[in-house]
Amino acid sequence: MLATDDTPLKYTPLHALHLALGAKMVPFAGYDMPVQYRAGVLKEHLHTRQKAGLFDVSHMGQLALRPKSGKVEDVARALERLVPQDILALGAGRQRYAQFTSAEGGILDDLMVANFGDHLFVVVNAACKAADEAHLRAHLSDSCGIDSLSDRALLALQGPRAETVLAKFCADAPAMRFMDAGPREVAGLACFVSRSGYTGEDGFEISVPSDQAGQLAKTLLEDPDVLPVGLGARDSLRLEAGLCLYGHDIDTTTTPVEAALEWSMQKSRRPGGARAGGYLGAETILAQLADGAKRRRVGLKPEGRAPVREGAPLFAEQTSSEPVGTVTSGGFGPSLNAPVAMGYVPSRLAANGTLLFAEVRGQRLPQRVAATPFVPNTYKR
Repeated sequence: MLATDDTPLKYTPLHALHLALGAKMVPFAGYDMPVQYRAGVLKEHLHTRQKAGLFDVSHMGQLALRPKSGKVEDVARALERLVPQDILALGAGRQRYAQFTSAEGGILDDLMVANFGDHLFVVVNAACKAADEAHLRAHLSDSCGIDSLSDRALLALQGPRAETVLAKFCADAPAMRFMDAGPREVAGLACFVSRSGYTGEDGFEISVPSDQAGQLAKTLLEDPDVLPVGLGARDSLRLEAGLCLYGHDIDTTTTPVEAALEWSMQKSRRPGGARAGGYLGAETILAQLADGAKRRRVGLKPEGRAPVREGAPLFAEQTSSEPVGTVTSGGFGPSLNAPVAMGYVPSRLAANGTLLFAEVRGQRLPQRVAATPFVPNTYKR
């Protein structure tokens, strides 16, 4: 199998386990990844919402940013030159969602940043990880040591029973709250654990040495509440949760404000804040925070049963000749037993309840702008 640039696909440390579990494998971000297992996407999705699903997300990039001064606040200040979030106020043992922005204000990637006390731990998207590492080295090498943690795998245990399952192997799990993160022992293994994930459910992401990943995955899968879950259900779960997928809902042509991600920007980095600006694209983003963006990412609920897919044009009227927006993610929401979607529309059409029309195979199908998440999240605050 080949990746998109004709290079051989890479394997995660759990590749042999995926095959043993009967996974259907597909190319994704340069890796041979499981799209589903024997249970199928629908059952995997619903099982995660009801019990617990185990995901292999080892294709993601993991990096450590170490301050040359020995002070973690120095690497936090340095990282703030690349993201519009407040990293300096991120306490030890806490994690935060952020975006790398371009000089034009577009999103180069979205990422998670954790303060491990003496350094920052960063997780970036698989398709962007080489570019992200180069970006960090180009801008932060003067103040930070940048280590690619390519010898680590990453597992996500998601669902309402994730805490009960993990507590059997990690005594600290029940005490952790949403976005707590740091080194933890799991089943006797030295791991990094965060109470987070990308399904809208309570859960954990576990970074583990690559050579021990199979052992840990098998241990977790021995629990009858845990089912292996592939990329298919991961996508439908994150769509129901109203979460962006990089390269689809967000990219270099979308700003964080257009993407309705301004909730991730703390007061100190907003107009009038103590450290407003100072990052790439700040002029554009601060102006949009102050005056609004011309377009917005919105949730969409089709009024019929037919799902709308990525790329479908959106129209303000059933007979309009010019589209006003585009669907960026769409599909069937198993938890809702109904289709859901997300897309971009002019801000004047972004209010909940606004009627739009998506063109699917020559037909104009009615859609209502809707609040996200489509399914309430269950994070442990």
